[in-house]
Amino acid sequence: MSAIYTWDVFATLDGYGSYGPDGDWGGYWGKQGPEFLGNRLAVISEEQRMVLGANTFRLFEKLLGPIPVADLDPVNSRMRGMPTTVVSKTLTGIGAWPDATVEAGDAVDVVARLKEDSAVPLRSHGSLSMNRALMAAGLVDRVQVTIFPVVSGRTGTYPIFAGAADFDLELIESRTLDGRTQELIYEPALHR
Repeated sequence: MSAIYTWDVFATLDGYGSYGPDGDWGGYWGKQGPEFLGNRLAVISEEQRMVLGANTFRLFEKLLGPIPVADLDPVNSRMRGMPTTVVSKTLTGIGAWPDATVEAGDAVDVVARLKEDSAVPLRSHGSLSMNRALMAAGLVDRVQVTIFPVVSGRTGTYPIFAGAADFDLELIESRTLDGRTQELIYEPALHR
């Protein structure tokens, strides 16, 4: 039986995954509310394994690693405590991430093996280039896009689907959080 793999990504309405160095919006573009945060905690509190690419892991480690767990908010505390596989050909250590392992090799091969061997679902957050490659290989079962009510046309960085293959998406779940943030869950299929 193959574990379900979900690519979980945050986006602006215009499809950016982050903001530039001059952006002052901070995490969640400053639009997080109690429904969003409660939903986020529920989603990542389920038993699952996180799968990250090296660049996203380095960013998370830089932002969250130095902070004592007791000082983290519940969402980031849970995220840092989740069993995590980091796919990297260059990363050698995991720093302050307590339950992380590094798997060297091609992401498609590593994730295909994880999907077959894992007793729990797999979830990846961010890791844009890795997940675009995994989608093209047919390894992503769900794309969970949380769209924040912002347009970052001037300061947006990391266009989420830039360079991706063409996909048809079947909407399997949607919700509005705090009256403004959309969470959309799709099953992707390579467009033929």
